[in-house]
Amino acid sequence: MGKPTGNAHWFNPSRLKTRHLLLLMHLEEQGSVLRAAEAARMTQPAASKLLAEMEGLLGVPLFERHARGVEPTWYGQVLIRRARTALLEIGRAQEEIAALRDGRMGQASIGTVVNPGTNLVPQAVAAVKREHPDILVRIEMDYSRPLVAKLLDGQLDLVIGRIMDPEGGADLLFEPLSDEPHSVIVRAGHPLDGRGQVGHGELAPYGWILPPPDSVLRTRLETMFLEHGLLGPRNTIETSSLSVTINLLRVSDLVTALPAESVAPYVQARQLAVLPLDLGVGMESFGIVRRRSHLLSPAAQKMLDSLRTVARRLYGFADMAPESPA
Repeated sequence: MGKPTGNAHWFNPSRLKTRHLLLLMHLEEQGSVLRAAEAARMTQPAASKLLAEMEGLLGVPLFERHARGVEPTWYGQVLIRRARTALLEIGRAQEEIAALRDGRMGQASIGTVVNPGTNLVPQAVAAVKREHPDILVRIEMDYSRPLVAKLLDGQLDLVIGRIMDPEGGADLLFEPLSDEPHSVIVRAGHPLDGRGQVGHGELAPYGWILPPPDSVLRTRLETMFLEHGLLGPRNTIETSSLSVTINLLRVSDLVTALPAESVAPYVQARQLAVLPLDLGVGMESFGIVRRRSHLLSPAAQKMLDSLRTVARRLYGFADMAPESPA
């Protein structure tokens, strides 16, 4: 793999154009110069020339050529990641300018983990929409790792979740909101419902709805079973969808671990029940995660302000002192 040439000022970023970045995305997606050229609506020689220009500007090989096509080098992977973010930002800028030109506030994209996705986020969005009905709010619910990855890529403006990995942490700001203890949730009328006390061992005969294997919660549940001398459940369903989980619980004797707050309306309606058991499984505090040194759009700033206001009411602290972007 080649090394950068020249001194510390070897690269002038202004010489890298949008068309270079677009071709880079097509090359990564298609794995072939010919197919990338077709996707970019240019000839193969023109695509090869643009790729050569990029590699000449950077002084490093961006793709390895082989019989099956092209594959990004480490240098190429770095540029692809940054190029994807840059192109997303350009697209978002065009949308914001069009919205402001038309007298609208634009849009905000939010990612959230389960618990705040059932109370904090809906209330904050409703408050914003009452004051600014023209703001388009996009909401995505998932686990923290994929949400933060999308935040770093520029696909989301804000995430209500956790920073689980040190990679990219220096580019993020975190405002803690609340912790998230998990309880055992079952359907109302479940054989274990109505008991004065339930032990960990009594959960073993029942099937479990579990989060995906790569989630932190899954690891902690498996550790909990081991700590109580239990084999992990064999009858399992894996899903990250809260709605699927709730509907599975309502029609079966399956059990799952969720924050009690996330299913409070179903418990109050006697569709679900929280078992009287200290499961001993929790997650670190979730909070508002955003990119450092990134200026939010007017719509995203409105959402951030609303999230802070609702969080003060929900989580009982007097004020938030968020770190200012550097």
